[in-house]
Amino acid sequence: MDYRKTNAPLTTVTRDMIKLTEGTGNVYETLMIIAKRANQISQDMKQDLEKKLQDFASSNDSLEEVFENREQIELSRYYEKLPKPTLIASQEYADGKLFYKNPMKEKSNF
Repeated sequence: MDYRKTNAPLTTVTRDMIKLTEGTGNVYETLMIIAKRANQISQDMKQDLEKKLQDFASSNDSLEEVFENREQIELSRYYEKLPKPTLIASQEYADGKLFYKNPMKEKSNF
């Protein structure tokens, strides 16, 4: 899922944990699923930002040559305004867009 086109809220939202645990039946398992997905989203966002910031990298790193780059500031502001990875992951889970499986539960079925 593209994190830039998500309908996740920009601020913290109180969620009904009982409703969120309907899929797993366990609060902690649900939180781990959301946390792992948030980590994946965070890594994707970081790689995307680093790739875009490579264009602004200077080969000469000296303090005299540091200057304010308007495009770089706008890019940073854009990423700061995006919803946080935990909010995106929570929204994906609530919308049923996450696929997850627990290998420990699958072992016990055999």
